[in-house]
Amino acid sequence: MRSGWIFGEATLLGEGGGVYVPGHFAVGDDAVRELLVRRGVGDLITATGAGVVATFLPFVFDEEARVLRGHLARNNEQWKSGVVGEGLLIVHGSDSYVSPSWYATKAEHGRVVPTWNYVTAHVYGKVRFHDDPVWVGRVVRELTERHEGAGGWSVDDAPAGFVEGQLRAVVGVEVVVSRVEGKWKLSQNRSGADIDGVVAGLRGVGDVVGAEEVERARPVGK
Repeated sequence: MRSGWIFGEATLLGEGGGVYVPGHFAVGDDAVRELLVRRGVGDLITATGAGVVATFLPFVFDEEARVLRGHLARNNEQWKSGVVGEGLLIVHGSDSYVSPSWYATKAEHGRVVPTWNYVTAHVYGKVRFHDDPVWVGRVVRELTERHEGAGGWSVDDAPAGFVEGQLRAVVGVEVVVSRVEGKWKLSQNRSGADIDGVVAGLRGVGDVVGAEEVERARPVGK
């Protein structure tokens, strides 16, 4: 599924994409946007002259600027090693094991196997690091306000000298997005009866989020 999406020249499932997305697992722009805003954390992966490195990265999604911003510990070697080519930020949504015993078709013909449902977005783009406490300070405030909300903890609640010391211990990072690949594998390729079974099975094992995701992704008419 290809579209102009929110990034202008950047495209959802753009040319040269690396994730395998059958048609029934393709996803629209709004779903990808919602995942980036709601999750706000992912695995930043970069290639360097010494190999591939990765960091678990909380981020702020700036839709207008087409960038994801966050910060790394100053001692993290990822920012010191340089980046070969583009970086990749993998953002994970929900995921669930799906038992073939939940399918109605198991009783019909038995030709069923286990699988895994999941939601993911692969964000590609140029990676830039910022060794600048002013830049990092803005990102820290953005992250804090996003997660704390009105009336929650504020950066200004901590002593100024303490905050300055903390900012010197980190460096900023941003991913300037060139393309995004999204895959929502949520049993859309199964029959309506099988989807019913998956929803019931997930609820039965306490995976309410997974069950709700399958319901939301249910194709029309199933």
